[in-house]
Amino acid sequence: MIRMGAVRVGSYRKMASKESVMALRGTDVVGTKLKEGEDADGFGDESPAKKMKVSCTKSPAVDGANGFKKAWSDAVREINLLFSKYSELLRERTAVDASQIQELTDILNEALSLESQLKEKKEHLRQAIAIISEKLQG
Repeated sequence: MIRMGAVRVGSYRKMASKESVMALRGTDVVGTKLKEGEDADGFGDESPAKKMKVSCTKSPAVDGANGFKKAWSDAVREINLLFSKYSELLRERTAVDASQIQELTDILNEALSLESQLKEKKEHLRQAIAIISEKLQG
């Protein structure tokens, strides 16, 4: 057994022994006896606190990787959803544009038809006026 005594230095407390100095925060340890092979934190390798400490230190790395993968898959899913909404919007817009183009084409064809009819009527009126004018003069 190694007997250790507490020595206060600044805001840290140091454990003094013949061979090592260990830093502890926030606890006074006076007259603590450690068995050889026992951890400085007072827990053996098989204690529940030690197991929890080990599982907590390994877990964030695994959780971080899983968290990243989950966040990545969520982001990919959301991006794909946005792309599908955008492509649907473009399809709808294309359909509206096509219908508007067809409507404008129909209006243009109707306008050209009316123009042609008006030109024919104008020519017919000109001929009618020319005939009336000849009769009046002649």
